[in-house]
Amino acid sequence: MSDGPEPGTTLEQVERALHDRAVLEQSLDDLVSNNRFTIAVVFPVVGAITLLASAEGVLPDPLAFNPYFVLVGVFVMRLPLISGLAPLIDRRAGAALVTLISYTYAIEYVGATTGLPYGEFSYVVSLGPMLFGTIPYALPLFFIPLVVNSYLLTVLLLGERANRAVIRLPVVAATVVAIDLVLDPAAVALGFWTFSDGVFYGVPAINYAGWVLSAVVATVLIDTAFPRTALLDRVTNCAYMLDDMVSFVLLWGTINVFYGAWIPAGIAALLGLSLLRLDRFDFDIEGTVPGL
Repeated sequence: MSDGPEPGTTLEQVERALHDRAVLEQSLDDLVSNNRFTIAVVFPVVGAITLLASAEGVLPDPLAFNPYFVLVGVFVMRLPLISGLAPLIDRRAGAALVTLISYTYAIEYVGATTGLPYGEFSYVVSLGPMLFGTIPYALPLFFIPLVVNSYLLTVLLLGERANRAVIRLPVVAATVVAIDLVLDPAAVALGFWTFSDGVFYGVPAINYAGWVLSAVVATVLIDTAFPRTALLDRVTNCAYMLDDMVSFVLLWGTINVFYGAWIPAGIAALLGLSLLRLDRFDFDIEGTVPGL
């Protein structure tokens, strides 16, 4: 009878990872690298089909809009970004990210209770347990990756021009707004949340002004968290680091196409073309799909 896990077993590897940061980072890297197609393509496609089936009444309760299915799916699609950033997290980055998380909760709570800066809105579909009965505890899992992905995409596209804050800040903000121009109309069409009024597929113009504010705050905090040279080097050399953006384009672009929201769908296509230009769609799926 063994007193513990045998050397080389999965349990031993998990225990080592939990106690050794380098092992944990390598384990995450291996997990994402070996499952890129599943994470970046299969999960968002299945997610889009499941969400549309829920919204159209095809899926019965408790499967329809099951919050835990949604949260698990979102978390899996975030793994490339989490793994990509992991080696860069130190005390300074941790403090900045905690500040960004705090801002995320604060601005969303103010928005949900006062209508500023995003316009009057309310959650219709449960996204898990709610803080103060008003906003999801899981909110940072939805918000922070959007602004970080926008930042990473911007610095890759701009190159050395991203070193100038006067250029970097407005371009990141514009990218964040472009992402929300895709996200919010699709989420409203699905019934995730609703605004009291809206001029763009059910979304008010003030919502996008609010996203400019949040994008600027987030960009300043990301600048504080990570040395830009190290961050640029990491995103340049980590092939999968923007796979979460690939998932975003596939998931929300598909939903917008289904509902005939052609402007948001077109913006999603432009984001996809940007990723393609950066060689972020073109990854080798051999060995990641059974039979290939």
